[in-house]
Amino acid sequence: MFITIRDLLRFSVSFRIGSILLSLTVLLVVLSFLSPYEPDDRRAVERNEPPSVEYLFGTTSQGQDVFWMLTFGVRNSLIIAGIAVVIGRGIGVVLGMISGYIGGTVDRVLSAIVDSFIVIPRLPLLILVASILRGQITIFALALLIGFLDWAFPSKRYRSQILTLRERDFTQTAVFSGMNTWKIVIQEHLPFIIPFLLADVVSGFLFAIGVEVTLSILGLGDLDTQTIGSMIYWGNYYQALLTHKIWVLAAPIIASVVVVVGFYLVSIGLGEYLDPRKRLVRLQVKE
Repeated sequence: MFITIRDLLRFSVSFRIGSILLSLTVLLVVLSFLSPYEPDDRRAVERNEPPSVEYLFGTTSQGQDVFWMLTFGVRNSLIIAGIAVVIGRGIGVVLGMISGYIGGTVDRVLSAIVDSFIVIPRLPLLILVASILRGQITIFALALLIGFLDWAFPSKRYRSQILTLRERDFTQTAVFSGMNTWKIVIQEHLPFIIPFLLADVVSGFLFAIGVEVTLSILGLGDLDTQTIGSMIYWGNYYQALLTHKIWVLAAPIIASVVVVVGFYLVSIGLGEYLDPRKRLVRLQVKE
């Protein structure tokens, strides 16, 4: 894996830039643990102060330092996305590998379930469920909700990979050597899935962060916890634009752009790495 990351940093400009942006994001997360204020502190600093040396991103009308708020917001948004990705990709990998390797009736039943979930519009359903749970939803509940609705597409991709691997010689060798299904799937097939899983994890983060910001802006997320989306919501609620305190909204919006662009560029780099034709071009090998 380290060799793969080294090659990506060396040859992929998009991966390199994306990594820098994500490193800044990680730095904000680390700084959140060093914050001099608690996330819920009010009137901790002067109110409505513009960005300055003392207050890098200014302060809010509630007397909160926007910079330190942002560190908590980015951390909690990434926690939501991380939990959602683990749940969604975990379900997708297990079902995709079982469906692809076992085949037959099991494959048909699982494929029917997966296809049923794929046709469900996820974002409208998330908005509906969040509306029903309005005021009661926490960041962990939101993460679980996103994760349980974001596994169908990945499952289809892993199933197609396993269908290809199942016909390879090494799989037949493993079968004839007496390995059981579980060992074949875990020891022989999973290593081939990992590169695709890494690219899929990145897209999962993009989806989860986008959903969190969207639901929070609509007032359907956990508004009592600092996230990128809740910061934008409260900025709008206290009319930051009308009162010419644009820095209150600018900080979370710019942070969301940095996070999303960072993950997007990293996904492009991974996609190019996994595409054999682009790898040949990069290595200047004549076809």
